[in-house]
Amino acid sequence: MSKRLRSSEVCADCSGPDPSWASVNRGTFICDECCSVHRSLGRHVSQVRHLKHAPWPPTLLQMVETLYNNGANSIWEHSLLDPASVMSGRRKANPQDKVHPNKAEFIRAKYQMLAFVHRLPCRDDDSVTAKDLSKQLHSSVRTGNLETCLRLLSLGAQANFFHPEKGNTPLHVASKAGQILQAELLAVYGADPGTQDSSGKTPVDYARQGGHHELAERLVEIQYELTDRLAFYLCGRKPDHKNGQHFIIPQMADSSLDLSELAKAAKKKLQSLSNHLFEELAMDVYDEVDRRETDAVWLATQNHSTLVTETTVVPFLPVNPEYSSTRNQGRQKLARFNAHEFATLVIDILSDAKRRQQGSPLSGSKDNVELILKTISNQHSVESQDNDQPDYDSVASDEDTDLEPTASKANRQKSLDSDLSDGPVTVQEFMEVKNALVASEAKIQQLMKVNNNLSDELRIMQKKLLGKDAN
Repeated sequence: MSKRLRSSEVCADCSGPDPSWASVNRGTFICDECCSVHRSLGRHVSQVRHLKHAPWPPTLLQMVETLYNNGANSIWEHSLLDPASVMSGRRKANPQDKVHPNKAEFIRAKYQMLAFVHRLPCRDDDSVTAKDLSKQLHSSVRTGNLETCLRLLSLGAQANFFHPEKGNTPLHVASKAGQILQAELLAVYGADPGTQDSSGKTPVDYARQGGHHELAERLVEIQYELTDRLAFYLCGRKPDHKNGQHFIIPQMADSSLDLSELAKAAKKKLQSLSNHLFEELAMDVYDEVDRRETDAVWLATQNHSTLVTETTVVPFLPVNPEYSSTRNQGRQKLARFNAHEFATLVIDILSDAKRRQQGSPLSGSKDNVELILKTISNQHSVESQDNDQPDYDSVASDEDTDLEPTASKANRQKSLDSDLSDGPVTVQEFMEVKNALVASEAKIQQLMKVNNNLSDELRIMQKKLLGKDAN
């Protein structure tokens, strides 16, 4: 972190001391218990990241800290600040409340339902309201007032809104003004650094013209955030964008698998997807990478003197109501992929992302996304996923998802060749990453063993208590 957490900092949801997680898109710090609820809601509701044990771009962390310190939480709890709320019995959670149902119900109401956000007067045409808010966002991002922009975004302003009169987006305005924290906030809400204005210039162009070199470099990183995250997940390093290297594509050590007919079929189906469908699949895989990495941090940082109950587990990607049931089902099936299968899919996506940037994609059908998942899964002789699967809410059961994120990462690292198509990794770098992952795996295995022992002891105690009650 750029600074140590002060002892006065408390969880935004229950006011518990020493929060160790952040909700990036909400601009708040949260405790472990509340974070378990945030994780179950999905990244479309809350993007959580550990404050100390997760990599942070410095300006992204500074953006979250600035929002937290300037009262961003009051945006999400606006109506609770009204004395009338206390009189009506409406209150926020407190540290002594149980996670379920007390904290969980409050957090869902606060972030998923936006039950306490200030509401604008109703209008006949909601699109007019969103357009007005987006125009206000254009004016606000030229200043350093982050909480004002977050409030506008919470009310429906669009981060990628193209101003019809000015001929640009809010990110163009923020980049021209050198407002790097505003650019971070807009990017979190979906602003695209590659969007051109009416004169054909991108936000990166304006940042460079204005001499805002740090902002320009950061915008390029944001532009490649998806592929950078996938590459880092597999080999622990990112491309050198400053020197024109925008992709790192690891290679599987067992290249014979790449020659199989199923492997060729999977790649062909992936290449046949339209740009839009390919982007959807890549975003879903990105979300699965985030889930696996966050799980690893979660298991490594929990206090295992207490039981890690089922309520803290996120075994597969939570349902996003904005997506179709077919897409949600496909997203959840990603959790079934073992380390080798998932690494294969990630590498294929990285390879095709590079190909698409350098050439035009082939056209394809929507059904190919599901076929790709099935083909890659069958390619390594896992249990086939037939067309009689239940609906997405029961796709990834506890029996199906024997996941150990950090262990998977260590196993996957063993199957990766240290030679990369763009920028080779030295043997020393490879061994450092590998040894770190093996050490993390051993630590988590030890913690999980302690947790299992505690679970056994609890069951024994419960049996004893039941026996006493019977007597």
